[in-house]
Amino acid sequence: MGTPDLSELNDQVEIAKLLTRYTYGLDSRDWDLLGSCFTEDGVADFGELGGVHDGRDAIVAFCRSVLAGLDASQHLIGSISIDCSGDEAGAVCYFQAQHVFKGAEGGDNYLVGGTYRDRILRSAEGWRIAHRTLEASWFDGNPVVFELASARLARAS
Repeated sequence: MGTPDLSELNDQVEIAKLLTRYTYGLDSRDWDLLGSCFTEDGVADFGELGGVHDGRDAIVAFCRSVLAGLDASQHLIGSISIDCSGDEAGAVCYFQAQHVFKGAEGGDNYLVGGTYRDRILRSAEGWRIAHRTLEASWFDGNPVVFELASARLARAS
């Protein structure tokens, strides 16, 4: 593997920005921003944390159903590795995701750590995630925060 040229370096920067934009969409509850990270027919496999979702709208709907009832969340990514080949790329990064429901019996926080593995395609609108796999490696805290957030969301609708 040789030294990347300026075009490939630019692609890597744009892809890293895409991966970060995903986290901003989740944590700001900006569902349009989140949707803009995926191809229209994108797939997200959240594994044991939520199964497989086909299509941009289904991915956004699932994320909304999990996160909208929380008081806060913070998704952090790091150790990003990107391999570009023309209009396709593969990316791997670690994540830590903090989920907060204030006043939850058993603790307000639930933390998940793991790896995102992505297949990314260049489109007319820029780079977009075509397939994301979440591999959870560890958990800490109170998973009940998700049940409480879901109940809060159901009461609000």
